[in-house]
Amino acid sequence: MRILLAFVAVLIFSTGLLAQEKQYLTREDLPYYSEAERQSDPYLAERCVLDLYYPAQETGFATIVWFHGGGLRGGEKELPEALQERGVAVVGVNYRLFPRVKAPVYIEDAAAAVAWVFRHIGDFGGDSTQIFLSGHSAGGYLASMVGLDKRWLGKHEIDANRIAGLIPFSGHTITHFTVREERGIPGTQPLIDDLAPLYHVRPDAPPLLLITGDRELELLGRYEENAYMMRMMKVAGHPDTRLYEMDGYDHGMTAPAFPLLLKEVARIREQNLAP
Repeated sequence: MRILLAFVAVLIFSTGLLAQEKQYLTREDLPYYSEAERQSDPYLAERCVLDLYYPAQETGFATIVWFHGGGLRGGEKELPEALQERGVAVVGVNYRLFPRVKAPVYIEDAAAAVAWVFRHIGDFGGDSTQIFLSGHSAGGYLASMVGLDKRWLGKHEIDANRIAGLIPFSGHTITHFTVREERGIPGTQPLIDDLAPLYHVRPDAPPLLLITGDRELELLGRYEENAYMMRMMKVAGHPDTRLYEMDGYDHGMTAPAFPLLLKEVARIREQNLAP
């Protein structure tokens, strides 16, 4: 009888724990442009959608906006599994791609998606002061451009300094090689113009954590341009720029970097919520 009672007690306790676990919901293919804009451009209507993964019945959670990679010419929105069930919302964004569009259209799309998150994450319980931008490769480039060049979010009447943090993975800090290709510039010829995150170095930008693969295994110069970005941000007086190099990992360095992203979100969130 004692064994039976103990088993029942454990069963009840375990059931209670399961009931207390957070539940997550996913909303797919949410448009981030207006219906009028979607009606006027079939490609925009097809590509300019996002997926939202969030903790249901929770409030005040942080949100990570994740831009996929693919050289600005390929790739699909994703909700990285490593970011799921971690107490945060994740937004996976699609954007229009080269060669069907050229710069700066994909940057405009990224900014429109971020503006949508600022305006609507509260409808799902999220905290609009805790929105972080991240992404891999081309996605890291887009995150940096939207966060550092204030004109893109400014078109939506949103100050880019409201972003809680920028965490690009192996993103260009010089002008993207696809933008250079559009202009007939070789990929081995670096360029820094107004479509380069480096052009928009400023001391008042959101916290910036740059993460790349091993400098000997990365795409040409990717670590070095991020190292230069870190140095120039510090020279400009930015108080919170850091660079992590993932030793032994090439350009596809997302797996070991996801825990660093989550740790950075937790660090900044703790700072922002401190009394």
